Amino acid sequence: MRLTNLFTKTSKSAPADEVAKNAQLLIRAGYVHKQMAGVYAYLPLGKIVLDKIIAIIREEMNSVGGNEISLTALQQKDVWEASGRWDDKVMDVWFKTNLAGGSELGLAPTHEEPLTHLMKDFIHSYKDLPVYPYQFQIKFRNELRTKSGLMRGREFWMKDLYSFSRDQAEHDAFYDKITDAYIRVYDRLGLGEWTYKTFASGGSFSKFSHEFQTISPVGEDTIYVHRDKKIAINEEVYNDEVLAELGVSKDELEAVSAVEVGNIFTLGTKFSEPLDLTYNDEDGSVKPVFMGSYGIGPSRVMGLIAEHFSDDKGLVWPENIAPAQVYLVRIGGDVAVKHADELYDELTARGIEVLYDDRDVRPGEKFADGELLGIPYRVTVSDRLIESSQYEFTPRTTGQTDLLTREQLLAKLS
Repeated sequence: MRLTNLFTKTSKSAPADEVAKNAQLLIRAGYVHKQMAGVYAYLPLGKIVLDKIIAIIREEMNSVGGNEISLTALQQKDVWEASGRWDDKVMDVWFKTNLAGGSELGLAPTHEEPLTHLMKDFIHSYKDLPVYPYQFQIKFRNELRTKSGLMRGREFWMKDLYSFSRDQAEHDAFYDKITDAYIRVYDRLGLGEWTYKTFASGGSFSKFSHEFQTISPVGEDTIYVHRDKKIAINEEVYNDEVLAELGVSKDELEAVSAVEVGNIFTLGTKFSEPLDLTYNDEDGSVKPVFMGSYGIGPSRVMGLIAEHFSDDKGLVWPENIAPAQVYLVRIGGDVAVKHADELYDELTARGIEVLYDDRDVRPGEKFADGELLGIPYRVTVSDRLIESSQYEFTPRTTGQTDLLTREQLLAKLS
C-alpha cells in the first residue's frame, strides 16, 4: 500500500473530548474516526488491524469445532419476552425503535435468545448435538459511560459463540477446550503474559463464570492475581469461601487493575427451557438442551493493545496484527525513487506487507508518522545509502538503526 493512495491522514491532535489514550492514538494515526461518544468508524489501516485480530480468533474458534454464522442485528420483541429480557428493567442497555407499521424492534446487545430460537429448526435429536455456532458482529448497547475509547462503546465488535450440548458433562468437556482456545488467542495477540483466567460470579447460571482479564493501569476491574497458578479472582467474588475452594490464601494474591477481554458462561437451560429448545434423547425422553456462551470483543482487544503497546511517540503494534510489516521511507531524488519503487515491488512479491511512504514531504515528517503508525520495521532508502548499496533498518520497538545490505535486509524480513 502506498501512502499516496491512502485517503487518511495523521494528525497532531485528537478530539478535545477524547480522554482515552487508545482512542487518541488511533484517531491521530488515522486508524479510526470518532462518529460520536462510544461510536467509531474503522478506516483502512484500522480495518486491517481489526480483521487480523478477528482472523486469529476465528482460527481458534474453528479449532474447537465452531461453525461461523451471521445473525441479524434487528430483534423481534416476542423472542426476548419469552426469556424476560425485553424489559428495560431487566436489561437496561437496549436500543429500541419502531417499524413504520408500529411494531417495536430492538438492536441486539447479545444473541442468546434469537440463536436459541433459530436452533429449534435444527436440533431435534441427541444425534444433532453438540453444536457450536459463532459469529463476529457489531453489537449495540446503550452504555451510560463511554470514556474508555474502543474498550467501552455503544457500538462494538463482538465474537460470540454458543454451545448446545446434551448435558452438563458434555458441556464441561467443551468448556475446558474453549478455555484453552481463549488462552491461545491472547498468547497470539501478545497479551498472554498479562492475561489471567479469572473466577467471577456465575449469576443465576452457575457458581462461577470465568473472565479473561488483562492487567492494565486503565482497567475498570480489580482482580486478585495468583501469578504462579496463572489464575485470578474478581473482586466481586473475593471471599474466604472462594479462596478455600480454589486452594489459595490471601498472602499469595496481588490486587491489580485489569481490563476484561473475554468471558465464558455456563447457561444451562436458562434459555432453552423458556424458548422450548429440546431434543429426543437415546432413551426416548425429551430433554432441554444444555447451553453455554463465550464472548471476546475484537474491538475492545484492539483498544487494549493500543493502550498496552504504545509509547510517547505513538503505537507499537505486535507484528502479527500490524497493518503492515514494513514502513518503507524514501529520501532523495529520482535515484532514491527508482530504488525504493524496486524494493517495494520485491518485498510485496515476497509476501511482505509494506506501507510505502512515497509522499513528497520532509524526512522528519515521514519518520514521525512511521512512529505514530506503529509499523514494526522502518526501512529507509536514500541517495546517500544507495551509493554504498545499503538500507537503514529500524525496529519500532527499539528505535536502533542498523545498516544492512539488500541480502541482509531480505533475510531479516523473511
